[in-house]
Amino acid sequence: MIKIGILGDIGSGKSLVAKHFSYPIFNADKEVAKIYKNEKSCYLKLKKKLPKYINSYPIKKKELSRAILKNNNNLRKIVNIVHPLVRKRMNNFFLKNYKSKMVVLDIPLLIENKMYDKNFVLIFVEAKKSHINKKLKERSNYNKVLINNFRKLQTSIKIKKKLSHYVIKNNFKLSSIKKNVTYMKKQILHDRNCT
Repeated sequence: MIKIGILGDIGSGKSLVAKHFSYPIFNADKEVAKIYKNEKSCYLKLKKKLPKYINSYPIKKKELSRAILKNNNNLRKIVNIVHPLVRKRMNNFFLKNYKSKMVVLDIPLLIENKMYDKNFVLIFVEAKKSHINKKLKERSNYNKVLINNFRKLQTSIKIKKKLSHYVIKNNFKLSSIKKNVTYMKKQILHDRNCT
């Protein structure tokens, strides 16, 4: 099984690129949403760490956002509680899809939380800053301060690009994303079969 890790800036189109690989995807954001909705133990741990902010179960994103906006150290506290649960779900995902030739990991903190190893194929999604900002502003939950707080938690884009085996350019045009991903899939399968 080839494990593909998608890297890039917030809003660079990682999820869109991941989708076009047409292989099983582990989307950390979706898994986190499920954890907030279904895992009472997570709620209890967050409530203990952030009693002033976390009041309801299922966990509300609004309460988490308020905690992060009040104090950026709260973001690290949240990540430390949530990410071990994400890692567990990722390992279950590998077991469930063990027969798949390829799996795609859309995990914003893949590098930061050391959720990859030397066998991963890392792909960096490169997009223009102006395109990224435009896309972020289109999000219904857009909050510049929150985005900047998340960026502070992340490894620099320069380092992520350096760590990557491949770079895929995203101009947010569907046809070129499809074409680029198709080409990249062939390239990866070729490179992996030759080694």
